[in-house]
Amino acid sequence: SLSKLQLKTGDLDPRLFSRLRHLQKLDLSDNLLDKFPNSLTLPDLRVLNCNNNKLEDVTALKQFPLLEELTYENNVYLTLNDDYKVMFLLQNLRLLNGKDITKLANHVRRVNSRKLTSKVTAHWEKFFRDQLPEKYTAEQVKSIKKKFLKSVQTNVVYGPSSLSEFTRWRVKMIAEEFLAYSLGLELNTDPELEEKMDENEEESTESPREAAEDVGQVGDFSSYINNVTIMPRKRKRNNSKSGSGNKRSKSQAKTEEEAEDVSAEPLHFLQCHSKGNSREDFKTQLWSCVFEPLLDCGARKDPIVSSSRTVATCGGESVCLIDCETGTVLKKYKVATEEFFSVAWTTLTMVISDSRKKSHNILAAAGRRGIVKLIHVAADFCYGEIKAHKKPIATVCFSPTRETHLFTASYDKRIALWDIGIPDCDYNFKASQLLVLEAISIPLRIAPVPTCPDQYLLAGCESGCFAWNIKLDKEQKSRPFEAIFQFPDEDGGVTTSHRVDGLAFLNDDVIASKSSKPGCIYLWSWSRSFDTKGKGCQRTVSAVILAELEWSMTDLSYLTLSTCPAKDYVFCGDEMGSVWMYNLSNYTAAWSSAKGKRSDKKIPPTQILKWPELRANGEQLTEVLINNVVSDPTFTYLVVLTSVNITAIWKKS
Repeated sequence: SLSKLQLKTGDLDPRLFSRLRHLQKLDLSDNLLDKFPNSLTLPDLRVLNCNNNKLEDVTALKQFPLLEELTYENNVYLTLNDDYKVMFLLQNLRLLNGKDITKLANHVRRVNSRKLTSKVTAHWEKFFRDQLPEKYTAEQVKSIKKKFLKSVQTNVVYGPSSLSEFTRWRVKMIAEEFLAYSLGLELNTDPELEEKMDENEEESTESPREAAEDVGQVGDFSSYINNVTIMPRKRKRNNSKSGSGNKRSKSQAKTEEEAEDVSAEPLHFLQCHSKGNSREDFKTQLWSCVFEPLLDCGARKDPIVSSSRTVATCGGESVCLIDCETGTVLKKYKVATEEFFSVAWTTLTMVISDSRKKSHNILAAAGRRGIVKLIHVAADFCYGEIKAHKKPIATVCFSPTRETHLFTASYDKRIALWDIGIPDCDYNFKASQLLVLEAISIPLRIAPVPTCPDQYLLAGCESGCFAWNIKLDKEQKSRPFEAIFQFPDEDGGVTTSHRVDGLAFLNDDVIASKSSKPGCIYLWSWSRSFDTKGKGCQRTVSAVILAELEWSMTDLSYLTLSTCPAKDYVFCGDEMGSVWMYNLSNYTAAWSSAKGKRSDKKIPPTQILKWPELRANGEQLTEVLINNVVSDPTFTYLVVLTSVNITAIWKKS
């Protein structure tokens, strides 16, 4: 036992350890190790405990081939990808962090390897084999090897996105072995890493996702949860593939009234925000969802997809992280006394051991208690909170240009700008309030202006639409609004007084906003409406309307809208469970021209996605309100949040 000795990696002297030929159990828990030296040897080691260290990599553990039991809980930089790496590298491993992983490990070593090998081989045959001449030079081989390794890691995809790092690691390994075998190229890996594949091994009937549900919990997050699947009564599965062994995939269904031009089909219906995990909860309201940004930092950058397929959702007492493709709830964070209203992502560059820097995604979640929770997702750890307001927080968003700047909009009729700071390696951080923007009513939706995100913030409030100057070089810390926008009213006049419960930029200039006027979504121009050189505070400004979108005639509030700028789409749900989708790509060019005229007629939806007929406990779910609809940046997935505790995930066909 060498636990609790403040040991660092340099203290593990290979000259000493390599003499311990018969050591079987080693306890290195509660130290400061960030990695293992490669030549400790320990040829007979069977049990290793490295809990509560600062390990960042597990591949050096391959030097202990007889290892049967391994624990490394509370090493915050290790993820599910590392679990899969050790399962592959350590052929005798039975217990990982106290869980029996025999079945899953067999799947990882054999089935997973076999499928990846066939995909790698197929990629070579299809795209690269013909590029190599019959007689080739060393330089040609080197060039094609480089291209192939890059291409294969980008394009060979298998399993959930949460395992994309492991998949790329294995694909690179398999590709290098394949090249060595096919072209006689030297391998960069150790011979120990050669795959041991038994062709007679039966495929596991359990998918990696199902088996992975046993892989441990850390901190406040449970890594996986079982959620209730809601089965549609009729499923029309025209030419669509069934799920990959995951039981949740059975929730895939088409709507009963299938449109001829179905541009999206439902993948999953999840009930993962239930109070107390109750299957009977069809009352919890779901409010906010946002897709996780991709990490753009060297080896951890994910080139496979141009946007993440992982989404954070909130409602009731919990925040969930969901893989949209598989319907797997990857993580769940709960606060029993909270009701979460809003979530937002940022990417912080944190200093880890040895003064090295690493980018990590941080999730901010806030709601009824007026407190912002800061969650380091990869580490499964809520590392801090900011007591931002004494009243509930309606919505939060990060500045697009300053990763530590967070806006919080509260029922206290104020919007605060915070610098959340960057946590150190012990998660100490210092948050400070930079600004308070005074509203005259509750702010419901906020949006930094894309062309000047450090200067202006727009907000849809209970009593209108407002703009504030947020430039930090001004002395004034508490600021009134700079402008209030007036819109057409139902009587043909104009008004500033209306509830604006939907607000988002469609591009750098065009704003989509939804007012309490029934059936009304306006598209209007920021640059033509607001003169940034204008003087004076609290001035009234006419919104220059470009078009009006046809929408439901309901007078219900808080059914918010969203946009997908890359695809020129606006989305908004209604009181009947339907999602209205507007493809505006045919209009945006005209609007951006100097003489862009207002579209006289209301623009109808390109398509309305109808709510499928769902049954829960044998009874049909009715009165479904769509509180929010959000697409990922490339409009591959559409996440629909409802008033009946169901998250619906649609995929663009």
